[in-house]
Amino acid sequence: MKLQQLLSVSRKAIDEFNMIQSGDCIAVGVSGGKDSLALLLALRHLQRFYPKKYSLQAVTVDLGFPNVDFSKIQSFCVDIEVPFTRVKTEIANIVFYEKREKNPCSLCAKMRKGAFNDAIKELGCNKVAYAHHRDDVVETLLLSLIFEGRFHTFSPVTYWDRMDLTLIRPFVFMKEADIIGFQNKYQLPVAKSPCPADGRTKREYAKNLLKELNQDHPGAKDRIFAAILSGNLKGWDSKRKPQRSSMPE
Repeated sequence: MKLQQLLSVSRKAIDEFNMIQSGDCIAVGVSGGKDSLALLLALRHLQRFYPKKYSLQAVTVDLGFPNVDFSKIQSFCVDIEVPFTRVKTEIANIVFYEKREKNPCSLCAKMRKGAFNDAIKELGCNKVAYAHHRDDVVETLLLSLIFEGRFHTFSPVTYWDRMDLTLIRPFVFMKEADIIGFQNKYQLPVAKSPCPADGRTKREYAKNLLKELNQDHPGAKDRIFAAILSGNLKGWDSKRKPQRSSMPE
């Protein structure tokens, strides 16, 4: 995927769901993965010509794993002229060593989002951009069906009452395979996750299940996504008001 295609697909979601307004200060959570780096780059390039003017902040939550190098992420942000903030925490030590969580993802995510949200409020941001893509949308739906018994996935735009923050997901129309192609073409400085639970989560299970399903029935994943678009799910109506939530997703 070329940069122009990345911008086109991102802008389609931004325009269709009215994600950005003039004067927004948007924080992008940069983990070092391909998705968040591609999103930051897309929003930076869109910023140059998008009719509604907005500012950007790149924020990385340092979980406290040893020997993790953030210099490549910082250099990437310097190169594209986006302010970078590193939030230092002891989350890894608390989750994996003090509490010794058997299922650490939920607590880790809660603590990480808390540290992230506190930091971006201090930076004056009113919006958060997450790099969840089209595959994430479908995987979340599958997880909801299997483990919760309901037809549900996250929405493109969510307003958090408690934090007075709006969450946007400009990549909801973007296929993961296209992001991988973009990463390879433009050599994004991707960093491997140091988390010991990486690759052993329920989401990874859903990803593998969908991969097998799509191999057996080509186009199945696209049809599931089409069902989401036509299924009257809350928050998926074009240009509707954002879904409201008191708790961060």
